[in-house]
Amino acid sequence: CGLRPNRSKSASTSNRVVGGASSAQLGDWPWQASLQQNNIHHCGATLISNTWLVSAAHCFRHSKNPHAWTVTFGNLLRPPRMKRSVKAIIVHEKYQYPAPKHDIAVVKLSEHVDFTSSVHRICLPDPAQIFPYNSDAVVTGWGAQKGEVQNLNVLQEATVKLIDTDTCNREEVYHGLVAPGMLCAGYLQGGVDACQGDSGGPLVSPDSRGMWYLVGIVSWGEECGKPNKPGVYTRVTYYRDWITSITGL
Repeated sequence: CGLRPNRSKSASTSNRVVGGASSAQLGDWPWQASLQQNNIHHCGATLISNTWLVSAAHCFRHSKNPHAWTVTFGNLLRPPRMKRSVKAIIVHEKYQYPAPKHDIAVVKLSEHVDFTSSVHRICLPDPAQIFPYNSDAVVTGWGAQKGEVQNLNVLQEATVKLIDTDTCNREEVYHGLVAPGMLCAGYLQGGVDACQGDSGGPLVSPDSRGMWYLVGIVSWGEECGKPNKPGVYTRVTYYRDWITSITGL
């Protein structure tokens, strides 16, 4: 899990999902998936085994019917590298839209994925695994650029910093709204962030061996790239046991 066969182990140095600076190449982020309704990209998701993905609960607020969804893989939305139908969608039982708590869901594919260099799974962290604050992480997605509404066809990547919850809960930032199951990442000066359409997608970080772990799931934020409004992600370590309880992973 968590290997990027086409790239060295160093973190990407690009700086935008918002702002449009860096397009990903095929195989750079092989666990990234697109959740689609009627062949239109709706949210991101992350491949965690050959049959399971993890995403955000809010992506399914309009439809939890698995037959309404398909999943595609590869760095391009069109044409996709691989496409699968969905067998089941399981949203966290405590999630209640529009409250951002427990914003996590798992998706089971109707047919398993054969891993290749361009499509394979991320590593899931242990519940006690620590990702140090101020370290680099990478967020990826096809979401809107700043001021645009349209999704991009090529996967975008951005390097952000993990921000400690005390800082993120300061009055001028999110004023205590960041719960224990959440994680902030970005820059207090703004400029680099996830945006609409990136929801449910991965925030990943490498360990010393260059293996990449799923740290967060794109969840919420105030607009995109605003000062003192970094992205807020579902904290994967907090929900690691829940993921196991549903998927057995």
